[in-house]
Amino acid sequence: MGDYIAIAVIVVILAAAITYIIRAKKSGAKCIGCPHGKSCGSCNCGCSDNKQKDSVK
Repeated sequence: MGDYIAIAVIVVILAAAITYIIRAKKSGAKCIGCPHGKSCGSCNCGCSDNKQKDSVK
């Protein structure tokens, strides 16, 4: 019985994570989980490099 509960908890956590990622991508986030959100620039995720390339175009 305990195995089924553990599997159910893992499935719920995975479903929540996938839902979060899908919603973040749809809202235009380039750096999911970045504490700076859309105005990122001080982390090492590279999203500031993408913004600079977009502004050059």
